[in-house]
Amino acid sequence: MGVTDNIGRPASSPGTGFAQDQQFFVRFSIVMAAVIVFGFAQFSARGMVDLPAVPIWVHLHGLLMLAWLGLLVTQNLLIQRGNIGLHRKIGWLGGILALTICATGLYTGYMAVRLQRFPPFFDNSYFLALSFVELLVFAAMVVWAIMLRRQTQWHRRIMIGATIIALEPAFGRLLPMPLLGGWGEWIILIIQLAFVAVLARHDRKISGAIHPATLACGVIVTAVHVVITGLSLFSPFQQFADSIAASG
Repeated sequence: MGVTDNIGRPASSPGTGFAQDQQFFVRFSIVMAAVIVFGFAQFSARGMVDLPAVPIWVHLHGLLMLAWLGLLVTQNLLIQRGNIGLHRKIGWLGGILALTICATGLYTGYMAVRLQRFPPFFDNSYFLALSFVELLVFAAMVVWAIMLRRQTQWHRRIMIGATIIALEPAFGRLLPMPLLGGWGEWIILIIQLAFVAVLARHDRKISGAIHPATLACGVIVTAVHVVITGLSLFSPFQQFADSIAASG
């Protein structure tokens, strides 16, 4: 299957179809990358992180995430500039990077609970569920997007959706979470859905309808928060998280 336009028809020229609105995806990817980088940077600048005391695996996970954001923006720029060949050549790097981010993130989440290095307004089970569910869904969405690489509109929207999942820890550092109590998670969900809504508005502007991939992103982002909450309240998972904490 070749590349298709916004409603599934073959793209006929570089000026039509997927290339016609590529500037939106470039800007959207840059905005998301900037929000994530700013979220973590300002948290550190405010003295909320003792950088020398941060374990090496946390630094590694952060560097890998920065590499992902750089790759996301680069891939969108390559498409905008018509360099589809290079885009495809380095596209597989995204899958490898996502799986590595997932692996290092799972270990980081595990060790954070074991060493009790997470915000005091979280309990063991919630923080472990938060880390595990978001990382696994992020990696799964990237792999899914790569599998859909020949369906351009699905491919780029699912990649965007995966990065919307990654917005959560950034907003967890931008918002006054201790003051928000149990509402913090759901406020972050609303913000994430606002990003999905921007994508949906773009869909309607370009093709007159919201793309199914955009709807899928909205459902997945919502489901992630529901699963995190449910899993954190699940007694066997609570016992598992507490056993990790006790082993430290």
